[in-house]
Amino acid sequence: MRLIGNFFFAVILLSLCSNCRGTNYENIVDLLRDSRPSVHLDLDEIKKKGKLTVITGFNPLSYFIYKGNPMGYDYELLKMFANELDVELELFVVHDFDSVYHYLNSGKGDVIAFGLTVTKDGRRRAAFTHPHMEVHQVLVQRKPDTWRKMNYEQVLDSLITEPYQLAGKTVHVRGNSPHMDRMFQLVEEIGSEIDLVPVKGDVSADELIRMVADKEINYTITDENVALLSSTYFSNIDVRTAISEPQGLAWAVRRNSPNLLAALNDWLNKTRKGEEYNLIYKKYFTSKKQIAKWASSDFFSRGDTVRLSQYDELIRRYARRIGWDWRLLASLIYEESHFNPESCSWAGAEGLMQLMPATGYRFGAAELSDPEQSLYAGTAYLRWLEKFWNDIPKEERAYFILASYNVGEGHVRDAMRLAEKYGANRYQWTGNVEEYLRLKSKPKYYNDSVVKSGYCRGETTVAYVKDIMKRYHHYTQHIAVEADVPIEVFIK
Repeated sequence: MRLIGNFFFAVILLSLCSNCRGTNYENIVDLLRDSRPSVHLDLDEIKKKGKLTVITGFNPLSYFIYKGNPMGYDYELLKMFANELDVELELFVVHDFDSVYHYLNSGKGDVIAFGLTVTKDGRRRAAFTHPHMEVHQVLVQRKPDTWRKMNYEQVLDSLITEPYQLAGKTVHVRGNSPHMDRMFQLVEEIGSEIDLVPVKGDVSADELIRMVADKEINYTITDENVALLSSTYFSNIDVRTAISEPQGLAWAVRRNSPNLLAALNDWLNKTRKGEEYNLIYKKYFTSKKQIAKWASSDFFSRGDTVRLSQYDELIRRYARRIGWDWRLLASLIYEESHFNPESCSWAGAEGLMQLMPATGYRFGAAELSDPEQSLYAGTAYLRWLEKFWNDIPKEERAYFILASYNVGEGHVRDAMRLAEKYGANRYQWTGNVEEYLRLKSKPKYYNDSVVKSGYCRGETTVAYVKDIMKRYHHYTQHIAVEADVPIEVFIK
């Protein structure tokens, strides 16, 4: 009887896909498979083994690595929950969203924390916690090329502002997702076809948004929390058009884990009223983008002085200690903090050199807002990175050091391994390693077997290194270098 019911449901679903190009019908059949748990691991068993395993994926909200530190909204909350249970938190990182329920029910993990929308299909596969937030699904679209020269009304007139305006448009949506379900509903509501292009589950929402920004596709649908965060990186996208009513985002557990579900719900209800939760929420969802950087030419247009900051002499002194050109160190500090010792990033990095507290402590700083302590620890870290990269030719080493300072040496090593695998020079930054670091935001590359540190937004680090070097060379046109600094160690 179940097979007959599933057959007719499949027929209905396939008819809805008549305007959906490239549909993988085997995936639809997989959707209809019975997903009963094959293991029994409830709260007592988890406490007994001393480990809570969370199924998640690399993305800018759930879980990522920043300067060697694990971060993410879901990660930080579940770390709190694991501490409450007095168990270790283990991550099972997946690269294909379509597989998360299979991994849950086969016992690979105990909780899915991957930005799940609560849906009827999902409830057939797992038990959901109370929603920890509500979001709309939104349309991600590109602003006109000349949007900076247009006023607000002109930009708005050029965009889709109502769902019915998607009629006849081509929209790329992950095939096995609530977003595709919503698009099917929208086709029925507006009575017009939308050209829906299903995308495989290993393509992240962040990647689809980047494709819109880069003009590879015109439209995609995603949750507004993801879209709003991405809009801070891609200024040419618009994410204001809601496609759905508010929907709950939640975590999921196996249907035969009622005690774990109850514990999570009780903990969420209690924690959401607390200050620590509010701090985590603000950290990932309400922090504003840093004020736009001044262009180098504007920086030097203030007057005749060549003094870069009130800390110039301090920067010179610590640069000499590690054999750096102080102008290069000053350029790095400007990139990190704009010479503001009270600067604190959304991720918690502090001080002139924007070190994470754990890194500052490791290299001898107790108070990172103190300019001298920040420089002491920051330059000690740079010295450590120089030794770490002693296998890199001297004329290339500065690029690898700066990239590691921004994103961590693990991601840079990954890019070197990718460069070697694809026939590029693993010891040369420009046009070689930098290109594969940039590609680490694409599933094909961060899922590669040679990659150890997973996803990263490599294009941000490539731009970071380029901006520091560009500003440094601009500084050299205005400020003479001290004779005792061996800058050839770092720069060609």
